[in-house]
Amino acid sequence: MSTVKSALAQKRGDLIHIRSSDMIVDALCRMRDNRVRSVLVIDDGVLVGIVTQGDCAIKVLLPGLDAKQTPVGQVMTRNPVTVKRDDPLEGCMVMMAERGFRHLPVVEAGKVVGIISIGDVVKDIISDLKLNVNDLMNLLLTDDHGG
Repeated sequence: MSTVKSALAQKRGDLIHIRSSDMIVDALCRMRDNRVRSVLVIDDGVLVGIVTQGDCAIKVLLPGLDAKQTPVGQVMTRNPVTVKRDDPLEGCMVMMAERGFRHLPVVEAGKVVGIISIGDVVKDIISDLKLNVNDLMNLLLTDDHGG
């Protein structure tokens, strides 16, 4: 099975983050502009949380709060669960399914190096399956299999 590192290698672009003192509207704009569904919350180089579109909708818009006046720190998930580059994607997938996460920050030596989503995990699994199918097809189509 692949590792977090292989999923990160398939991603492009910079790490998208915001400060806890920034307003929710800023987080939503970052998500829209980068076509992502979550933003890491990093203060002074330290991961302090994660905010998702769901957080913004359920904790800000539904209660009628003003997204232009509500700080990210008020609605973010604090101290999110993180993974490391060498962690197996299978374990990440199980954790995401069991705990209802869609995004996992990747941290090495206390520094955020990326984020993986359930979509990244699925893409990597599909890629592995395609390789396995191709290998099996090649094996079946060669005359060297003793038959």
